[in-house]
Amino acid sequence: MNKPLVLVVEDDRPIRNLIVTTLKAHDYHYLTAENGHSAIIEATSHNPDIVLLDLGLPDIDGTQVIESIRSWSNMPIIVISARSEDKDKITALDAGADDYLTKPFSIEELLARLRVTQRRLLLLQASGDADSPVFQNGKLKIDYAAGCAYLNGEELHLTPIEYKLLCLLSHNVGKVLTHTYITQQIWGSSWENDIASLRVFMATLRKKLEPQRDCPQYIQTHIGVGYRMLRVD
Repeated sequence: MNKPLVLVVEDDRPIRNLIVTTLKAHDYHYLTAENGHSAIIEATSHNPDIVLLDLGLPDIDGTQVIESIRSWSNMPIIVISARSEDKDKITALDAGADDYLTKPFSIEELLARLRVTQRRLLLLQASGDADSPVFQNGKLKIDYAAGCAYLNGEELHLTPIEYKLLCLLSHNVGKVLTHTYITQQIWGSSWENDIASLRVFMATLRKKLEPQRDCPQYIQTHIGVGYRMLRVD
């Protein structure tokens, strides 16, 4: 597969050099920016496929870069930040980030996140994303037109809320969706009681989708943050 163009936004020179060296060693094309305003200019000028973004930039906060890019593009944004508090992750994800990697990070994990994002890009290009009438992920199949979901060829008996949750996750494969985002999409609000309801409905959905609770295959929980549907090869 062709390697995407990656914009690296990082003001810390050693970390920036580490990321760039890694990208270069694995034949990725890349651009760099040392502050938020430069990042926005590079993004608008070159339209990269993926952005690796630090939040603690010297001029503006990284969340402002996310919001600026999201005003005109859906390009994947992977945050790489030393901020490890759940509230920081949630703020970045709610602003429009697709993924969040906490410093210090391993090169292997960074490359894995890039591969997942690249596969999602290719799948979106091939299927037209949510416009495709049928979603296929491993042994999971969703027929959007018919309003039915199947696992191993057998129809899943889902409640309306469970089906809406499954569709929302499937339209965002590989992307972490926060509790707030999900509850707003499903119930139109982000009240705490809706987040409690979300956990209940997600638990029942996972029982139907993943009978082996110790081996989640499709839905990954990000504790304190939200949920992500994994791409199954």
